Amino acid sequence: MARLRRKIGDNLQAYAFLAAGLLCFGLFSWWPLVKGIVLSFQQDNFVTDPIWVGFDNYRAVLDDPLFGTAWLNTLEFTGLALLFGFAVPFVMALVINEFRHAKGFFRFAVYLPVMLPPIVSVLLWQYFYDPGTGLFNAVLSGVGLPTSDWTQSPKMAMISLVLVSTWANMGGATIMYLAGLAGIPGELYEAAELDGASIWQRVRHVTIPQMRFIMLVLLLLQIVATMQVFIEPYQLTGTTNEETITVMVLIYRYAFTVNNDFGLAAAMSVLLFIVLGAFSAVYLRLTRKAD
Repeated sequence: MARLRRKIGDNLQAYAFLAAGLLCFGLFSWWPLVKGIVLSFQQDNFVTDPIWVGFDNYRAVLDDPLFGTAWLNTLEFTGLALLFGFAVPFVMALVINEFRHAKGFFRFAVYLPVMLPPIVSVLLWQYFYDPGTGLFNAVLSGVGLPTSDWTQSPKMAMISLVLVSTWANMGGATIMYLAGLAGIPGELYEAAELDGASIWQRVRHVTIPQMRFIMLVLLLLQIVATMQVFIEPYQLTGTTNEETITVMVLIYRYAFTVNNDFGLAAAMSVLLFIVLGAFSAVYLRLTRKAD
């Protein structure tokens, strides 16, 4: 009996310590999620009383001509962001890991953009992209090459957004890759060198297999993050450019500019949540089977 009372006391003490964390998690994570789902079935501008409209918001969102455009642009951005943002940090980590001196400086330099507020990074690149006095066009003119409109060009707009996102966010992935590289036993590389393996063969047969788990996790996180891109297209190309309008920009239009209806915005947010949740579940299941 004494043992049971002691066990119950220990459990109550543990839950008491967890109570604050659980309360914050429920208040700031689960409650907004539930509130958003309820809001998606209402017409609400947060000024007048909400009106229950059922699935009308979802039908309106699906019938919107910009619905397909926003999803295609978001998928295009995600694909390009992975092409650059997934490969570049890995290569950067491999290069920094080979340095014998000043590793701390290079780690700080590559992580510095992550420490900047996102809007500051975007404003910096907005100056670079300025078609009149921007740094990039000044350099191109200086070497005799044709200039570009960058974010206003249909061909260059999406790539311009991807470059900003890659520069601003690759530092975190690079640091994670460096941590993973530090955990690879040096004996594996020594054995590979004794067998006559080239640098590419060592990367392919030693580094990548040892880093596989980290790479799979970062791939999932980057896909989920890039599918929610907002600041880059909002600040650099605005909310009316159909070449770069994304799902998050469309949600912003529903809530604050065109419709002023937070119910429509919530419905689109729920659809995005369902897509990302389904993708994450399938991805985790496939990678678990592969393991």
